[in-house]
Amino acid sequence: MDNIGPREINIPFRPIPLEVPEGMKPNEFFNSPENLKDLAENNGLLINDEDLLLYRKALGHSNEFDCSIIYNTSQSILNPLGRPVRRTQLPRKVRGVWNRMNQIIFDFMLNLYPDPDRFLVLAGEASLDATWPIASPGVPSIRMLHNHFIVFDKKDLACANLADVNDPNLTDGGQHSLFAAYMRNVYSDFLSSLDLQILKPIKGESASLSLTGYPQGLPSWEVQGGIDSLKNIDFWKEYDNILKGFIDFYRAFFAQVSSRNSGVPNDSYFPKEIEKTLLFNNCFLSAAKKVRDKCINDAKYASAIRWQPAFKQLIFRNDQGKLIVTISQNSIGNAITELLGVVVKRSPDASAYEEKEPALINKLLALRSRLVEADLGRVINTNSKVN
Repeated sequence: MDNIGPREINIPFRPIPLEVPEGMKPNEFFNSPENLKDLAENNGLLINDEDLLLYRKALGHSNEFDCSIIYNTSQSILNPLGRPVRRTQLPRKVRGVWNRMNQIIFDFMLNLYPDPDRFLVLAGEASLDATWPIASPGVPSIRMLHNHFIVFDKKDLACANLADVNDPNLTDGGQHSLFAAYMRNVYSDFLSSLDLQILKPIKGESASLSLTGYPQGLPSWEVQGGIDSLKNIDFWKEYDNILKGFIDFYRAFFAQVSSRNSGVPNDSYFPKEIEKTLLFNNCFLSAAKKVRDKCINDAKYASAIRWQPAFKQLIFRNDQGKLIVTISQNSIGNAITELLGVVVKRSPDASAYEEKEPALINKLLALRSRLVEADLGRVINTNSKVN
């Protein structure tokens, strides 16, 4: 295929009449209970007793289909740095409901958009770890665990301009990664040691989109059994294990960067695998030395490092219609779509957005009905056009 590469797609939106209080930075305000209350009241679709809020994205990634679930602890945990930021930190009951909501929404999208040649379907979640001061550039605007459910029309992507391949937000696992350039093999070996029955490691064309060539170099797994496997609790346990393995790997690596010859980090999920696969691997330890030496001599480089692991993990449908899971470290500011080579540029254009809004809202209301029927929440009556 000609013109393979990341795409930059333009998405119109309706400007939000939101005033940031004087003396606050936008990302400080977006983490406030006041702003999250406004989000629920103006864009909320559904809420449940587990504080899982389904809402439409006012500043979305796609006007074809776009919504999110957020674990809204803004009213119960006022310290933004103390809120759960990854699925492994969720209480068991909340995680069970979260998984059911994810499964139903993904199934809904696949039924609504059955043709993999026409539509890119994805669901992705991100760790919003408190690794920097809250006002630092690049800190996510809402520091709570949330998931994105997005559909792109592939015709729109094919017609879009090619994006700058040097854009630092395009996570490819190689060029822009501190780690995989040195440790791709040991990283793959460590993740391969996980006991996975449903998720099958894959590489090559099956793990990427033919239009963009992304994701590049990231560990990927095929979901054997497709959408039916998402209805199996064992799939979600394996999905958690991939995240746990990712966290263990980067905790062990940063421990070595910080302190030479560090042992197995406390509270590791797979301590035996860390000791066997990582702490006796020369490539792993050599890469840690390279990063440590650069940190000592380059203040700007050291300041940019996330000393706690941050992740973006997603499920997407590939060109053959198979479901693929992939995971990446979270680079500064990169959006969930950029793992797949889709750079979203938002432009304020109320009239262009309002042409798309009725169809978008009807789809979200149909999805909401599906979740209510499954006893996964109750309707939010908003002040906007969501109803």
